[in-house]
Amino acid sequence: MGMTDVLLKIKNPQNPAKQFKGKFLVDSGATYTVVPAKILQRLGIKPQGEEEFSLADGTSIKRKVGTVLYEFEGIERGAPVLFGEEGDSQLLGIFTLEALGFTLDPLRRTLQKALLRL
Repeated sequence: MGMTDVLLKIKNPQNPAKQFKGKFLVDSGATYTVVPAKILQRLGIKPQGEEEFSLADGTSIKRKVGTVLYEFEGIERGAPVLFGEEGDSQLLGIFTLEALGFTLDPLRRTLQKALLRL
């Protein structure tokens, strides 16, 4: 299966002028979006807690979690963010995809507008 990368903008909810735009690997198996902690700190994003995560190989890690604004194709929504550490990949996870109203089309390897339901 191929990989899908997208350009995503990250903003500080308290000061949206502080922003970062970067390439993210779409990972529909990842719960949270992962952004390097150094970038989040530069934007003034503060951790709101710490969670334990299970990796694909079964190992557990702990990472700090906060909240940011995400912007993709003109749509802006708030969602959780994981403070990435050395060696962590920059990922776009399912919480962010759902918040923005997109799904991953695995055959075309593109993001598509989701059919939203109540």
